[in-house]
Amino acid sequence: MKRIATVQDISCVGRCSLTVALPIISAMGVETAVLPTAVLSTHTAFNDFTFRDLTRDIPDILAHWRREGFLFDAIYSGYLGSLQQILLVQELFDSLTAEGAVRFTDPAMADDGELYKGFAADFPKHMASLCAHADVIVPNLTELCLLSGMPYREDYGQDDLRAMLVKLAERGTKYVCLTGASDAPDNLGALCYDREKDSFYSCYNERLPVRYHGTGDIFASTTVGGLMNGLSVQEALKLAVDYTLECLRDTMADPLKRWYGVNFEARIGWLTEELAKRRPAL
Repeated sequence: MKRIATVQDISCVGRCSLTVALPIISAMGVETAVLPTAVLSTHTAFNDFTFRDLTRDIPDILAHWRREGFLFDAIYSGYLGSLQQILLVQELFDSLTAEGAVRFTDPAMADDGELYKGFAADFPKHMASLCAHADVIVPNLTELCLLSGMPYREDYGQDDLRAMLVKLAERGTKYVCLTGASDAPDNLGALCYDREKDSFYSCYNERLPVRYHGTGDIFASTTVGGLMNGLSVQEALKLAVDYTLECLRDTMADPLKRWYGVNFEARIGWLTEELAKRRPAL
C-alpha cells in the first residue's frame, strides 16, 4: 500500500484541508499520514474563528518520523501559514521520501485576486521557492498570477496562461496545473503544462452556476490519490475534475446543503468505483 504524508491545517468545521484530504485519499486505498500546520475552529470564511499555530510542534514530529525510519511515496502540502512551515515542507521533500516519491504542492494562499487573511505581501515569493522543488503544483488563477509575478486579471487568454505555466515550470516544477481553467463559457477544469514533454493538456467538464468552499481541496486530494493509484498526471487530473463536478451536483440537489462546504462524502462511492475503472491493471 502506498503511503502519503499531507501537510495542511485542520479546520474543525468547514469541509476543507485535512478534513477533506484524509477521507478522500484513504478511500482511494492509500495510507494517509497527517501533519497539521494549525487548528482552526472553522475555515476562514467564517467570522471570529479561533486559530492555533502548530509550527513549534512540527520539528519534533519530523524528528520522531526520522527515528522510526518512515518514508513516504508522496508529500502533499496544502495551506501553510508561515515561511518556517514552507522550510519544514522542503525538509520533508528532501529527507522523508521514498525513491520515486511525488512532491505535490497546492499553493493555497489566495483567491479572487487577493491573498488569504494573515499572509504578508512577500509570502508568494517564499511559496514560489517551495513550488520550484515540487513535481506537481495546482495553483488557481490568483495563485498562478502571484507565483509568476503577473497582475491578477480574469481575462487572460490561453496563450498568456500557457506562458505563465511555462514560466513556473522553468524554475524546476515538472507539472504546473492551473485549476479553475476554462476555454469556453460552459466548461471548467484544469490546464496543465508538462515540462519534460514540453506539452500542454487540458481536462474540462461542465461548468455549474454555483461556487462552494473546499472544491480546490477535493480536486488536489483526488489528484494525489489518483497518482498513487498509477494514473498519469493527465488521468489523475481528469478524475479530479469529474469527481469535483459530481460533488457539486450532489450539493446543488441537497435541500439541506450548507454554504460553507461541498457534499464530497456523498459521492465517495462514485469515486472509488470510477477509480477502479480507470486504474491501470497490475
